Amino acid sequence: MGLEGNVDSQNQQERAPIFQRIKDHLRAEIHAGTWKEGDAIPSEPALAKQFGVSRMTVNRAVRELTAEQILTRVQGSGTYVAQHKYQATLVEIKNIAEEVRARGHQHRSELHRLERSKAAELMAQPFEVDVGHLLFHSVIVHFENDIPIQVEDRWVNSTVAPDYMQQDFSAQTPNEYLMAVAPLQGVTYRIEAVSAPREVAEMLALGSKEPCLVLHRKTLSKGKVASVVTMWHPGSRYQFAGQL
Repeated sequence: MGLEGNVDSQNQQERAPIFQRIKDHLRAEIHAGTWKEGDAIPSEPALAKQFGVSRMTVNRAVRELTAEQILTRVQGSGTYVAQHKYQATLVEIKNIAEEVRARGHQHRSELHRLERSKAAELMAQPFEVDVGHLLFHSVIVHFENDIPIQVEDRWVNSTVAPDYMQQDFSAQTPNEYLMAVAPLQGVTYRIEAVSAPREVAEMLALGSKEPCLVLHRKTLSKGKVASVVTMWHPGSRYQFAGQL
């Protein structure tokens, strides 16, 4: 009975369309840990050569796995193993615009700074790059119903997101752009309550003694540190919440 079952299963696999066999192979490699979240899979030409089929056949397999959110495709870069959704708000890479709209409120943002910068030693260390490596730097204030709720001070690795400077951040947040071009591979973060420096306090319209909730977060993509961001929130107008 067991032997017959194994034979039937093997016959079914052999009768399956070739694109389905490619899908099953890719899925099995991911489940086995050959490729982890954020890892690039072999290119379509390489897979076509491996299986002895046309690139069109491979493309169908990859498209279907992308639709199933097992893979994610980045134009001009490649195809990567998709990230799993985090369950807790604190570690989920959330888009603040969506967070505000989910509360039925209006979001808008003001761009205060967008510049290129060569990494000094202070920034080279967290990015694990050489001093002088090109980084992008943006400072954006996010508003909820015209009330400032976050100052986003973000540094971005130019190697991971080369078109960062060309984006319209009044139309999309840096988070939205980066999640599209740099599939998340890992994240570290810490939270503290501190007084804001004068410039941040002015952007958030804070009183002189009002503390801030500050989230420091570093994200990894494609085997590199993609972004280092500090997000300042007024203690009286913002809270972190989540569930496990």
